[in-house]
Amino acid sequence: MKLRDEQYGGYYGEVNYELEHRRDYPKGGIATARLLWSFAAAYRVTGEPQLAEYAHHAYHFLTGALMDEQHQGIYWSVDYTGQPLDTRKHVYNQAFAVYALSEYYRATSVEAAREQAISLFHLIETTGYDATIGAYREEFDRFWQEQPNEMLSENGVIADITMNTHIHVLEAYTTLYRIWPNAEVKAALERLLLILREHMYDEQKRRLNVFFDRNWNSLIDLTSFGHDIEASWLIDDAMRVIDGEQPSYVDMVIGLANRIAEYAIQADGSLMNEQEQDHIDTTRIWWVQAEAMVGFYNAYQRTGDPTFLEKVAGLWSYTRNYMIDSRPGSEWFWSVGDDGQPGTREIAGMWKCPYHNSRFCIELLERMNEQ
Repeated sequence: MKLRDEQYGGYYGEVNYELEHRRDYPKGGIATARLLWSFAAAYRVTGEPQLAEYAHHAYHFLTGALMDEQHQGIYWSVDYTGQPLDTRKHVYNQAFAVYALSEYYRATSVEAAREQAISLFHLIETTGYDATIGAYREEFDRFWQEQPNEMLSENGVIADITMNTHIHVLEAYTTLYRIWPNAEVKAALERLLLILREHMYDEQKRRLNVFFDRNWNSLIDLTSFGHDIEASWLIDDAMRVIDGEQPSYVDMVIGLANRIAEYAIQADGSLMNEQEQDHIDTTRIWWVQAEAMVGFYNAYQRTGDPTFLEKVAGLWSYTRNYMIDSRPGSEWFWSVGDDGQPGTREIAGMWKCPYHNSRFCIELLERMNEQ
C-alpha cells in the first residue's frame, strides 16, 4: 500500500489528480475511519492477511493520534505528523469511527476495538442526541460545546439537523449491533428509523429532505439522489439486523429506489448528482454511482423486479468505462462530466478514499453469495 505512512502513522493525506502523494497534507478522521472500515471488511470477506495489516495500521492511527484522550471523541483532523490540527468534534465523524471500529472487531476480534466503539456510542447518545428536538446534533468544539454546523452544511444554508449525519449514525449503529446486540443500541436504531420516516421522508416526492432547522422545517428544496439511494439500503439493513421490519419503512425503501430509477438515471446508465429546485446537477460523482449499485441491487432483492438489476448493469457499465481511472496507482475519479471527461479533483483525500467503491464490491459479493 503506497500511501501507508511508516514514519508518522496512518495514510498520506492526499493524492492529487496528477497522482502525486501529498505526504505533508493533514490526515482526516473521516478518511482514516473509512480506510479502516474498507480494509477490515475486505479482510473479513477475503481472508487476505495483507489486508489485515493495512487495517491494523489504520486502527492504531485512529485510536492513537486522532482520538482525544482528554476530552473524548475523534478529532476532525491532525497534521501529517499526527499532531491535533482541527480539534472540532462532529457527530458524523464519531459515527464513522463507531462504524469502522465495529467492522474491525468483526474482522479481527480485537476486544479493545469493540470497547472503543461502545464508548463512542455512549458519547454520541449522551452528548450528541438532543431529546428536546428529537434529533442528533451536528458540530461541537473540542470541549463538546455546540457550534454552527459548518462541516455538514452546503448549498448556502447552515443546518441544525442533517439527513446525512442521521443515515451515517444509522449505519454505524447497525454494524455495532452486529457485534454488541445491546438493548440500548436497538432502541437507538428504532428511534433513527422513526426519525427518517416521520421527519425526513417526503412521501409525496419520495425523497429524504436534506437540511432542517431545530423545529424540523426543511431549509431548502433539494434532492440528493446519491444519499437517497444509499439511505434506501441502509434503512433496509438496519431493519434486518434488529428484526424490525414495518410496512411504512419498506414503503420508504422502495419509494426511494423507484423515484431514482424513474427520474434520475441518465441514458448512459449513470446517476446524476442532485436537484435543487429546478436546477439539476448532472455531474456523475464516484460515490453516487457506487451506492446506487448497492441500492438498486437491494431493491431487486426486496422486490424481485428485474428492472432494478438492469439499473445495476447500466451503472456498472458506465463506471467501468468512465469512472475507473486506468492509470497505474490510481482508483476512481472524483467525478465525470456530461462529456465523459473526468474532473480534476483529488484522487484521494479528506473525503475520498476506497470506501464507497470498496463497499459496493463487498456488499454485492456478500449478497450474491447469500443467494
